Order: sequence, then structure tokens, then C-alpha cells
Amino acid sequence: MALVPYALTRPFLFSLDPEVAHEVTLHSLARTQGNALKWAYGSTRVNDPVVLAGLNFPNRVGMAAGLDKNARCIDGLGAMGFGFVEVGTVTPLAQPGNPKPRMFRLPQAQALINRLGFNNDGLAAFIANVKRSRLYQTRQSGSPDASPMLLGLNIGKNAATPIERATDDYLTCLDGVYPYADYVTVNISSPNTKNLRSLQSDEALDGLLGAISERREALALQHGRRIPIFLKIAPDLDADQIQVIAETLKRYGLDASGQVNNAWGVVATNTTLGREAVKGLAHADEAGGLSGAPVLAMSNQVISQLRAALGPRFPIIGVGGIMNAENAVSKIRAGADLVQIYTGLIYQGPTLVKQAAALIKKTF
Repeated sequence: MALVPYALTRPFLFSLDPEVAHEVTLHSLARTQGNALKWAYGSTRVNDPVVLAGLNFPNRVGMAAGLDKNARCIDGLGAMGFGFVEVGTVTPLAQPGNPKPRMFRLPQAQALINRLGFNNDGLAAFIANVKRSRLYQTRQSGSPDASPMLLGLNIGKNAATPIERATDDYLTCLDGVYPYADYVTVNISSPNTKNLRSLQSDEALDGLLGAISERREALALQHGRRIPIFLKIAPDLDADQIQVIAETLKRYGLDASGQVNNAWGVVATNTTLGREAVKGLAHADEAGGLSGAPVLAMSNQVISQLRAALGPRFPIIGVGGIMNAENAVSKIRAGADLVQIYTGLIYQGPTLVKQAAALIKKTF
């Protein structure tokens, strides 16, 4: 149980500019994750193991990518009781992202808008941070104290890279992160990198998945292990677009007999460009991706459509709008195997992790 209730911390954080609060939080996690102060926000991990994509997840609740873009706080986030933590998005080269201000709270809707734009320190710094984590070091040493938590590494393209050369950036990142990841997520759905979502279209997606699949097989031979790759998609997709994505994923994620081959999965979904649910609120018209409570229904709808199109065993991670434990359960009911939270952590605090994992365990 965390020693410091989030209800005491949140008013201070919400008094700050959202991006300043974000950086204060990450700095605090980075400074405390290696010492006893981590118990200020720490919690025991709910034991609810599940096997997905050939991986053993200790429970079904994960940290979504985007909070810790530079992999600075893997151990601090892990102390909150997550079954898996996903960090990034990382790009080959460091980039500043979009001009500030670029994060906005909409507290009446329990929502955020961000247009950060893959701001990060680049691939080399990202890998160095992963290697410094206690999670990685205890695994390498074979320590019996190594955490069962799994680590996902999320990759993207640089803003300056032309969209027709995007595959090059993804392959560069895949080469770099492969030795350190339990799984890799390919982010083609951020609304804050120009033309990125065009990679979700039929021909572009097939070309990208084909190139990544080929490189993954070479890396598997090189490193002696074959890791699953997840594709992160947007919530702003119609039924035909979802069907195209599902059919493309099945070409690479099913074997000749139609069985899941543990090669590919899908993360559904990223933030939305829609504003209907927050119309009239302060900051509602800011450019960027909307996350939080307004995304829950549309994300669940995409998950449900994906499950119908992909079949019962294809790996799906559900993310978007989980603000309480019941929301997490709704994602599993919609068809997700695992869930991730981000904005809910900002509004509700670390206790949401254990609450969600416990209710999922009780319900399923």
C-alpha cells in the first residue's frame, strides 16, 4: 500500500502546468525508484498470471506508452504493481517534439489533450536507460529477485523522416531495442506526427508489417529468441478500416493452418482527434490527441470489432479511457486480453493499478 495517498499529491500537481507536472512526476520517480522512498507510491502486485503471445504476464494491467518516453522510470512504474510496463515512443534520433504549450487538462471530462509529438532523447539514450534499470540488471544477473513484470518498448519515426521512408526508422529502432524487449510496439497511430496515421492504410500497412516481420526473423536468429510485436492503432477508424487492419494482421499473425503464431498482436487504441464528448470545455479545441474518459466507448468499440475480425485467440491489448476498475473490466469484456492505463493514473493515482488488477482477477 502506498504510504502517501494520491489525494494529497494531486492538488499540487494539478496546480502546475500539465507538462511541468509530468516532468516533476518523472523526475521524482527516477530519483526514488532505487531506494526506500519508492514505497511512497508502491504497491504489491496482484498475482493473476496469463499467457499471451507466448509471454507470461503476472497480471493483466499495464502502463501505456507515452508517460515515460525515455525509459527513465521503469522500476518506479513497476513498483506500482503493473504486470507490464511499456515505455517510449522512441525514435532513432533525439527530437524536441512540437512547440509548447502542448499538454492540456480537461478535468470536467477527466481528459487530457496532448500534441507532444514523440519528444524524446533518441534511441541510444533510451537503450542506455533500459540497461540501467534494475529490471534489466537483475534479469541479466540471473537473480532470484528479478521481477516477473514484462517490458514493452514502443517505437516510432522521426518527424523529419519522409513518410515514404518511415519503414527505415522503424527498422532502425527495432534493431536497437530488440535485445532488451519482452515485446515491441509499433506506433503508427499518434495524431501528432504528420501523416503517421496514413501507415494504417492497406498497402502501406502491408509493406510495413512485411518489412518488420522479415527483420524480426533475422533478429530472432541473431539473438536466439523471437519476440512478439504489437501494432498500436487509432480509435478514429471506421468498420472498413478496422477490417483492413485485421486482415493485414492475420496475414502475418496466423500460421498456414490459421492458428495464432504469437508473432503479432494489436494495441487498441491511441488517442482520438474527436472532440464531441468535450465540446464547449476549456481547451477542447486545442490540436492534438484526446485521452481519458471520453475515449472509453470508442476504444471498446474498436476492440470489439477487432476481436470479431481477428478471432478468439489473437492478442489484443486494450487501452483508452480506463478511469476506474470497472472500466478495465469493460475492456476485457469487449475482447481485450490485457489492458493499459495512462490518463487514469494521472487522475486517480497509483491505487488504480491494484484496483483494476484485483477486479479483473475477481471477475474473470
